[in-house]
Formats: sequence, structure tokens, C-alpha cells
Amino acid sequence: MKKIKIAPSILSANFAKMGEEIAEITKNGADVIHLDVMDGSFVKNISFGPKLIKESRPYSKAVFDAHLMIVNPWNYVPQFAAAGADIITVHYEACGDKLKETLKMIKDNGVKCGAVINPNTEVKEIENVIDDIDMLLLMSVYPGFGGQKFIPEVLPKIEQAAKLIEKTGKDIDLEIDGGITKENIKLVKDAGANVIVAGSTVFNEPDRAAIIKYLREV
Repeated sequence: MKKIKIAPSILSANFAKMGEEIAEITKNGADVIHLDVMDGSFVKNISFGPKLIKESRPYSKAVFDAHLMIVNPWNYVPQFAAAGADIITVHYEACGDKLKETLKMIKDNGVKCGAVINPNTEVKEIENVIDDIDMLLLMSVYPGFGGQKFIPEVLPKIEQAAKLIEKTGKDIDLEIDGGITKENIKLVKDAGANVIVAGSTVFNEPDRAAIIKYLREV
């Protein structure tokens, strides 16, 4: 069984003290720092860019996972790689037939790469790149805003994606992002996800070490 990794999304953190927030969740057991980059075009929200990632990097040795919810992500890959991202994930919906090329560009910039699909996109759409990626991210909400409710119809897709990954024989992480709570995390883990993104579920808890431990071990 793959190691379970907990990836708090800093979208739910206090932006006025981001460095301290990232340092605290790292100290309290976060394996991955999930960085939701939104441009106001691909999704109807704006978050942050490479500068925040670069200035946050010294506060943590955890994996920095830059999830690019932006149009034409290939134009910005070098900046996010240089800012300190360890893995960059891009949307099938944003890349279309340039997905394979964009994933190669990410690798060429010296970082790991991942593909992302929205809740209404079938897993089959990324079958042609499954051997190229280090991580597959399934959205369990429609991207753009934190605090949304988990879409249960995504569970069969997690199982399907897990089987696709297993067939490759490669060590590819399966990440789930959106609406993860103490009540539904066992469902997504049982379906095959091993990287769990949780924003408000982590940052709204006063005891972050306890909630990260719970999410990992339940």
C-alpha cells in the first residue's frame, strides 16, 4: 500500500502570516504543501503567483505541490520551477492537446509533473500521458474556491484511476483535492487516493497536529 501523504492547501491559511502558517503545518506533520495558483480566467478566482511560493520556500522542507489553475500554463512553468515548486500539476482542460508537451516542459525544468482533471472529465482523457506523470490529481469539487462540498460521484473515478496507475507498474501518486473532511476521508483512501489535499479541514482546527495525524491514520 502506498504511503498516505497529507497536503494542506494554503488557500485556507492566513495570508498575512503565510510563512509562519507553512512552518507550523510542516512541524505538525504535513508531507506536502499544496499551492493553489488561480488566474481569474481558467477559474473565477485569483490567488497568488510564483513570488509567494519563492518567499515561502525557506519556511518548509516539505514537498511544494504547485497546482496551476491557469490558462496557457506552459508560459509560466519556468517561473514556478524557479520559485521552488517540487512538482507542478496542470489541467487537461487548460492544456488540451498540448498536455503531453507541457508535462515534458515541466520535467525539462527539473521538477516532477502531474496531470489534473475536473469532476466532469473522464479518466480516459489522460490515459495517453499516464506513463509521463509523477502524480494524477482528481478534483472532487469544481476548481476555484475553497470550502466546497465533496462530489461523491468522483469516488468511482478514483478507483478507475488507481487501476490505471497500477497497470503502469510505476510509483505514481494519486491525489484528491476538494471537500475532504474527517467524515469522507476514509472513502477516498479506500478508493485508492494516497495524497490528500485538505484546506479548511486543517487550517480551521486549533490542533493542527491532531487533525493531520487523524487524516493520515484513520
